[in-house]
Amino acid sequence: MNRFLEWKWEILAPLFGVMLTLAFAPYDFAYLALIALAFFYRFCNELSAVRAAVTGYLFGLGLFGSGIWWVYVSMHDFGGANPLSAGFLTVLLTGLWAGFPALTAALSVKVFSKIGAGIRVIAFAWIWVAMEYVRGNWIFNGFPWLQVAYSQIETPLAGFAPIGGVYGSGFLLALSAAILAEIWCKRSLSRLGSVVLILIWGGGFGLKGGVWTHAIGEPITVTLVQGNIDQNQKWQPNQRLRTLTLYRQFTEQHWDSDVVIWPETSVPAFMTEVKDWFLDPLARQAREHGVDLVISLPVNGAGKDYYNSVITLGEHEALYHKIHLLPFGEYLPLQPLSGWVLDQLQIPLGNFTAGSDEQPLLQAGGYSFVTTICYEDAFGELVRRQAAQAAYLVNVTNDGWFGDTAEPHQHMQMAQMRALETGRYLVRATNTGLSGFVQPDGRLGKQAPLFTSMTLTDTIVPMAGSTPYVRLGDQGVFMVLIGLVALSQAWACLPRRQQQSA
Repeated sequence: MNRFLEWKWEILAPLFGVMLTLAFAPYDFAYLALIALAFFYRFCNELSAVRAAVTGYLFGLGLFGSGIWWVYVSMHDFGGANPLSAGFLTVLLTGLWAGFPALTAALSVKVFSKIGAGIRVIAFAWIWVAMEYVRGNWIFNGFPWLQVAYSQIETPLAGFAPIGGVYGSGFLLALSAAILAEIWCKRSLSRLGSVVLILIWGGGFGLKGGVWTHAIGEPITVTLVQGNIDQNQKWQPNQRLRTLTLYRQFTEQHWDSDVVIWPETSVPAFMTEVKDWFLDPLARQAREHGVDLVISLPVNGAGKDYYNSVITLGEHEALYHKIHLLPFGEYLPLQPLSGWVLDQLQIPLGNFTAGSDEQPLLQAGGYSFVTTICYEDAFGELVRRQAAQAAYLVNVTNDGWFGDTAEPHQHMQMAQMRALETGRYLVRATNTGLSGFVQPDGRLGKQAPLFTSMTLTDTIVPMAGSTPYVRLGDQGVFMVLIGLVALSQAWACLPRRQQQSA
């Protein structure tokens, strides 16, 4: 028993990491995030920097081990890697991302030793979201999965998403957890902390009903096509005609819609291979019926370049090339080392080229929209910088790589945040699910179940106007948070200065 008490933080850390995973979809025990982060804050107050780093790492292993284990399914079940290779890379990725909670803990301990409780809770929240920002944007092109704000889509903190985005909302969640931990320990923040918690959660509840954007036209009828093509069969040459026929037939059943959207790489061939005999005739049909089609397929570029792309067919025909590529899926970072390692492990991966940051918005249904392909909808800044010129958001993806795991549900939760941040409808077409419609307040509308071949039709309203987050962006949000930390520190120092002057 004494040994357990001596090492209780290290022993409990992985369990609380798993608890944080349970706050996300598909489990949706959102308030467990408060408990998990309160535990994290507590051990940062109790341990040395070295022990806190180790405990933070164990916390991260619990979080990412339970939260992104589906990487193994992608590499083994669908990527063709042998169990040893897929397991090794899954453990490697889990261990890499677990380093961020470790770094968060070590930095927190260093900072806590120099400040009082009032500023300590604010500093902890800032360090937590700053580490999420680094992980989500800088390392291997960014990995923003399991950022804590995504777990709060259904809680009052969602009311702050149109103002502060995923990092502003995450800051308030981490701040709330730290205050709860201080109150739990019966420290000096009990009264003030209770007031702050009421203001945060009560304010979020009030903001959830806020309207930041406005309609600019009549509703548009949109049909999403979920082909449910088995990932192991999708790229087989003898299955290509069957796949294209299925999508064409589904589309022809909905010539009464304004827009029909197919999922990521729904056309399993390069555009040059299918343009004359499939795309051009389909485009003529679409124009005859007054329908715009949004279709995804790979596109040849100059030389050996090729892109993961979306093409619109109908009144406005144009291409969008994916900007934010998936590391170790669509391109290989750390070349030539990563290529050599993956060759040794016999894991086949793509090597796409990233599209330009300056691509014009695509149009369908009479309005411009923000296009994101698969992983791109995980990056709020990418969507935000285009949202003011767009009437709605479109995401096409292929989560079929991950089977019946938590990944499709987590991915949909991230898409919900993009709608909430921008105050616009988001429509999402996926190969195997979850396809669906997201309202400007982040709520899910109609949704297609996993592994079902079907179409889904609903109306969306074109929107205009900018939420505070669209105007500020992530950098603006962090400037505000830095200002808050500075003001808090100045306020904390004020009594000491007054005493010295007296």
